[in-house]
Order: sequence, then C-alpha cells, then structure tokens
Amino acid sequence: MDAARDYDAMGEFELAHLAFARDPQAIRRITTRYNQRLFRAAWSVLRNRADAEEAVQDAYLKAIVGGGFEARASLGAWLTRIVINEAINRKRASNRHKRSLASADVAQLDDYREKLMSVSFSSPEFQLLRAELARALEAAIARLPEDFRTVLILRDLEDMSVEETAEALHIAAATVKTRHLRARRRLRQEIDPDFRAVLAETLRFGGGDCEAMTERALAVLTK
Repeated sequence: MDAARDYDAMGEFELAHLAFARDPQAIRRITTRYNQRLFRAAWSVLRNRADAEEAVQDAYLKAIVGGGFEARASLGAWLTRIVINEAINRKRASNRHKRSLASADVAQLDDYREKLMSVSFSSPEFQLLRAELARALEAAIARLPEDFRTVLILRDLEDMSVEETAEALHIAAATVKTRHLRARRRLRQEIDPDFRAVLAETLRFGGGDCEAMTERALAVLTK
C-alpha cells in the first residue's frame, strides 16, 4: 500500500522503479523534483517554451515507459540526457523557423547591474530591474551557440557539477569546463554572488507550470 511507503526515505533507484510501475506518488515526486531542470535543458536546445514543455512531457513518457535506469547512474543526469536527446530530435525533425526570444543586447547587462547596486533590494524599482535583467539574460543565453548554451544552463542555472553535466551530455569533463568558460565570456559578464541572485530568476519553471506538468505526466502514465 502507498500509505505504508516512506517515499522521503527512498533512494533514486527504488523511486524510479516504482515510477516505472506507474506508482502515482513516485511519478509525482520525480516530476516535481526535476521539472525545472528538464525544462531548462530542453529550452537550451529548442529556445521555445512551448516546444520545451512538450519535449519534457515526451521525455518523461519515454523514460518511465522504457525504463532502463541503472543504480550506478544519477537519476537527474539520466533524465537530463533523455530530454536533451528528445529536444535534439525535435529540432532536427522540424523545418519551420523557430520563434526567437525577445532580443536584447548583451551590453545592456552591465548597465542593469549598475542600476541594481544603486537601489534598495526591497524596493519596487529593484524588483522591476531584477525582472528586466532576467529577461535580458534569457535573450542573451538564447543567442549563444547551442553547445555553450546547454552547458551554461546545466552548470549555472541548475548547479550541476562538471561530472554530472559531462554524464548528461556524453562529453568529457574537460570539454564541459572549456564550453562553460567560453559561454561565460560570450555573455560578457562575471558570475558573482550578487549576480547569481538575478540569474536564478531566468527560465523559472515552478508553481502552476510545474504542477501542470506533473498532472499531465500523471494523466498519461497512470491512465
């Protein structure tokens, strides 16, 4: 019985195999935990929010129906690899022009950063500038080469380690480090503690979006 299971105490392997058996609570915990990471990873390839959501939905379906997760791997890296492959396949299969995100000059970032430092963190002005900077960053990240963009998002937005990122992308750790460094240089800004607070607002996928994704996954996988 579900009531007798302590999901909080479960390891990734046990939780994953309950999800493969269509256990609703296991699926809910996995999707809630990884929705934002997978959405960001898919967006890094597709650069379109609706397409990224569809890629995540299909990736969950393939992962849970297909199984194949092994205890020696990280569940997060395994799911990330599946969603990136799904996004790449979608991109290759589509011949239509992808709608671009709002354009913003990367040079604006320094100006925004100076303004942020000149106002109170609790003021409405700061909150407005914070949102503007998040939009500018999203647009700037969208213009990066795909290889750089994906590494930057996994490393700086999702805080994945070099090793986790390398595992998810099937590339060498040294390649991760090189792409990450070059991506940061292309953005022409420094990732320091006060700037990370603003970077964290970029490509948020929580609240209603996260819950809706979980409910869609449950509807498909437990019917």
